[in-house]
Amino acid sequence: MQKPFLSFQIILIKVHSTLSLTCHPAEYLIGSECCPKCLPGSRVKTHCNEYRSTSCLPCVDGTYTDKANGLEQCTSCTSCDSGSGLKVKRTCTVTSDTVCEPLQGFFCISSTGDSCDKAEKHRGCEPGQYISQNGTASTDTECSDCRAGTFSDGTSPSCQPHTQCEDLNLQLITAGTSAADAQCGERGVNVTAAVVGSVVLILIIVAAAGVYLFFRKKYFRKKSDKNKKRSEGVR
Repeated sequence: MQKPFLSFQIILIKVHSTLSLTCHPAEYLIGSECCPKCLPGSRVKTHCNEYRSTSCLPCVDGTYTDKANGLEQCTSCTSCDSGSGLKVKRTCTVTSDTVCEPLQGFFCISSTGDSCDKAEKHRGCEPGQYISQNGTASTDTECSDCRAGTFSDGTSPSCQPHTQCEDLNLQLITAGTSAADAQCGERGVNVTAAVVGSVVLILIIVAAAGVYLFFRKKYFRKKSDKNKKRSEGVR
């Protein structure tokens, strides 16, 4: 009666030893065995047993392992997606993954280690604002409003003062805004006066032409009447 009980104890001891088994850092646990890990850049081909050690294979192109491991497959290299605003900073090798960085004009919004996972385009400043801080690979562009009397179209690192028309001996046509400069014109130019003057000149020319035609017609009429009377006298 003691043999079944003894066998049960042995089974419990084996189960307990398996559950509590801790392998050396250079080994990995597979079943009840602590097998030697494969080196970075390789993977497990065949796990060890009581008769043989672990068999390893090198990672193929496009895959990697960056640590000693007990993996049966190497990890696929990360792709730097331009649609996510990324480009390759460091190419993948069999011992290290691809490192991505933001495209020019983008900044990273999510990263893993020293590799960027996703980037966004730098914001553009609005008209009436200036670029107070240029965007970098890790920060967005910062914009600030122009103060009174200055303007910017949003693409400059500073706001420019409005043109002072009086200082140029010109008259103000359109006042400046935060997004546009003041518009100046020649001093003394009066559009209404110019139009009125043109109309008056045209009327004078028309009147002069009318007077000329009137007297010309009158002259030829008198001459015609005189010739007619002369013809009648000859008869």
